[in-house]
Amino acid sequence: MCSILGVFDLRPGADLGPLRPLAMSLSARQRHRGPDWSGVHAEPHALLVHERLAIVDPAGGAQPLHSEDGDLTLAVNGEIYNHRALEGALRKPYAFQSGSDCEVINALYAESKMRDDGDIGAWLDRLNGIFAFVLWDRAAGRFIIARDPIGVCPLYWGHDADGRVWVASEMKALVRVCDDVAQFPPGHWYDSATGELHRYYERAWRDYDATAGVQVSPRELREAFEAAVHRQLMSDVPYGVLLSGGLDSSLVAACAARFARRRIEDGDQSEAWWPRLHSFAIGLKGSPDLAAAEVAAKALGTVHHGFTYSFDEGLDALPEVIKHVETYDVTTIRASTPMFLLARRIKAMGVKMVLSGEGSDEIFGGYLYFHKAPNAREFHAETIRKLDALYNYDCLRANKSMMAWGVEARVPFLDTEFLDVAMRMDAQSKMIDKSSDTRRMEKAVLREAFEGYLPEEILWRQKEQFSDGVGYGWIDGLKAHAEAQVSDADFVQAEKRFPINPPQTKEAYFYRRIFDEAFPGEGCANTVPGGKSIACSSPAAIAWDAAFANAADPSGRAVAGVHQAALQSS
Repeated sequence: MCSILGVFDLRPGADLGPLRPLAMSLSARQRHRGPDWSGVHAEPHALLVHERLAIVDPAGGAQPLHSEDGDLTLAVNGEIYNHRALEGALRKPYAFQSGSDCEVINALYAESKMRDDGDIGAWLDRLNGIFAFVLWDRAAGRFIIARDPIGVCPLYWGHDADGRVWVASEMKALVRVCDDVAQFPPGHWYDSATGELHRYYERAWRDYDATAGVQVSPRELREAFEAAVHRQLMSDVPYGVLLSGGLDSSLVAACAARFARRRIEDGDQSEAWWPRLHSFAIGLKGSPDLAAAEVAAKALGTVHHGFTYSFDEGLDALPEVIKHVETYDVTTIRASTPMFLLARRIKAMGVKMVLSGEGSDEIFGGYLYFHKAPNAREFHAETIRKLDALYNYDCLRANKSMMAWGVEARVPFLDTEFLDVAMRMDAQSKMIDKSSDTRRMEKAVLREAFEGYLPEEILWRQKEQFSDGVGYGWIDGLKAHAEAQVSDADFVQAEKRFPINPPQTKEAYFYRRIFDEAFPGEGCANTVPGGKSIACSSPAAIAWDAAFANAADPSGRAVAGVHQAALQSS
């Protein structure tokens, strides 16, 4: 994973040459995402800058990537896991210039140009990966912008005072150049030839009626997830797994441990270059996650690294965290801080890629407020709402807090092939069965599919928000600190000072003040969604329980009568 920056000006006589130093300096603000190499392509009408984190083909995959004739120039942030299959399915040979998994995008675009329909959305939908890219077609005077289906990879765009289109992986590269900076929507592509934004990622399972009565066997669910993990182990550099000791990260680690000894890029034909799987966890001293992670790691046989941080270390990092994750959302900042500190430790050990468990709670209704879902239709609708919002929350957190130190986070639960299996099942199968002794816990259908893979106390461990699991003192301390830093007089004026998404708590006010210093203007403020939440719910789910109406706290402990004591270290 890397960073990209693009500038496009299609006016007659345009020359972007004078902008080259500016573009390079702005791209350098993202270099934490790609510290291994910098590449620039500049010509009239198009300027592309790439900061590379070398994961696949470290020796030969430098970007921007060019076609043999030089007409196509591509800058990509991300990974294409099924690039071998896509390359093999090309109708006409393509002269690949590198071993990069991303170069298949140039090949697919070139092939689509040769067909009458030239359907870009069709081949974008075939990509299984995490990506955000800009592609410049010199011969056609055309550029394409696209982002992966869920929005795992961040992407922003806007216009400068002269009307040029700017695109970048992080908002910090555009904040003082584009007044209208905004997030580029996931699952969409933009075509400069028409000036239109198109959605390419649509699935029948978004409609509950398409899933009603559909059963997915535990074996099919398990095998689909194992295949997703296997695909995402594609790497030519040392990698590891994040292991909080919760269900999701533990399942990722369990599956990765089964494949780690073989090299994925050559079809498991040779021994892996780094055959020992390393796992990583972080928390305050005595945290539930550290205790559970030790149990899981011992059972799986990983080389485990459990790190502690102090409250003051987390507090000191907050301003830098907010600048990196580019949000003022309370939930995200609480969870991003320990992840940011963990990424620094991981980077120091020479690991450049980790697998993480984001997405499972959205797919299977893992957040504790899902216990209150009134029926399967509402349960399903909430999973769709949560998946649609992931790019603003957990995907943003996992990507940016890790990439702050040049560590790529991959998310197998959000693999598009796995999503098609897990989301087509009737939500009734995912709901908590309050009449059953064996299915009284969230995500029972997933737990049952992996019986025998993990110790029982891990397989059936109750959901903990990451910011809870690192230690309850973290959240409680943040609230107390904000109370001391934000006066009552200032908080009363919150709506006037911050008319867009005014903070509802002093903690939110504290974060918002830091954010606005780094990212001023309405455009930046509007990139962060607002609305009340209970235990990470969407605003719509507040109606599920009358007790939610006056509550607004993302901690799982906010769901009274559901949250129980976490696993404690002995």
